[in-house]
Amino acid sequence: MTTPHPHHGPDELCPEGKRVYQRALRDGHVALQDTTDVASCLIDMSLLHPAAEDPNRLEPVTPSVALQRLLRASEDRIADERRRGQHIADAFESLIRAGSLKAAVTSTAALKILSSKEQTSQTIAEAMAKAGTEALTIQPYRPHLTRRPEVHEAAVARDQAFLDRGARIRALYQHTVRHTPYARARYEQLTGDVEARTLDEVTERLIIIDRTVAFIPASADRSLALEVRHPALIAYFVNTFDRLWHLATPMHPQAVHQPTLNGVTPRQRAIAALLVEGHTDSDIADRLGMNVRTARVHIAKLAATLGSESRAQLGYLIGQSGILDQEA
Repeated sequence: MTTPHPHHGPDELCPEGKRVYQRALRDGHVALQDTTDVASCLIDMSLLHPAAEDPNRLEPVTPSVALQRLLRASEDRIADERRRGQHIADAFESLIRAGSLKAAVTSTAALKILSSKEQTSQTIAEAMAKAGTEALTIQPYRPHLTRRPEVHEAAVARDQAFLDRGARIRALYQHTVRHTPYARARYEQLTGDVEARTLDEVTERLIIIDRTVAFIPASADRSLALEVRHPALIAYFVNTFDRLWHLATPMHPQAVHQPTLNGVTPRQRAIAALLVEGHTDSDIADRLGMNVRTARVHIAKLAATLGSESRAQLGYLIGQSGILDQEA
């Protein structure tokens, strides 16, 4: 019983076909009747062709000529596939462009750059004018950045209108704000559901309004800001604020003061923690919301309390004293 010719690709030379082709090359021809099962695929591959004087006899094509024909046919197929691929790409180009535009619009709606302090203030005011539930703010205090009286008055008027609609405001500052005229003036003027708490250090500025829009700095000098409306980012900001709020000490409407432990004040402990981390006086002042001169006064008092005679010795004595392990 004759074994059926196996199925294979148009460019594949099966073992039986190769054997017949080799015999044709050796003998100069093969009889058609002896190659019935493989003749068609060998002819399709241009390896055999009928003799001009006898159609029942198949003559071989020189291998080098056959190879060039097969390679050219392969190249033609590749070119056809490339043209087909380009045609598909052209057909989808407009669809991709439309999809990218929609994604860009969505991204723009979720994140927007505010290119000046004036634009930022105006956008925040507009957001608060439309809101009426809650504003969460983190306001790091910078002594060297003084707010103009008209800007302060506009902010107080904006916040009071917000409170008058039944909303509430919760604000976080550094501890140093407790004794500044800025904080007293602000909270003495506001009436309504407003609370303020303080920490040794806070994050950069953050304003969250009605848990739907947030504002954060987009440059170190705060000349640029980012308006955020992405729900996942808003949820992250709210969670961060809540964690800091629970760690903070009440300042308004009723102030709670941290006690002094072993002659070291809470502010001095905060400075001590930054000293042992290797921060400069300037870094410490900036992070704790005080000027450099005040920071150095506190460092000097801390050194006197611990009996230190040098900066290097102060770091050692802080570690030995255990003041950073004490709980207020």
